[in-house]
Amino acid sequence: MSHHPELSPSEGGAVLAVHVQPGAGRTEVVGRYGDALKLRVAAPPTGDRANDAVVELVAKEFNLSRADVSVVSGDSSRQKRLRLTGVDVADAARVVDRLLANVRR
Repeated sequence: MSHHPELSPSEGGAVLAVHVQPGAGRTEVVGRYGDALKLRVAAPPTGDRANDAVVELVAKEFNLSRADVSVVSGDSSRQKRLRLTGVDVADAARVVDRLLANVRR
């Protein structure tokens, strides 16, 4: 397992730092952006559409329900912190490793 600056422990789970590019052509994980996991979402940054798309993508990739993923900071920013309830940091790190290994180059 590699170093994961995008993850931190949280009561009852882990916190994942993400950098979001809304209005992209497709919704996907595209790599790292500084100390965050970079995500592209097709949804526009209006209303909560981009945040909803981010929650849906992360819930799918981490095999969680949407209710187990919540935006804890950065609602209106590209830089967000997501709480992943019921996932410890070691398990989350394995998922991040898998996602980064599958990034199209």
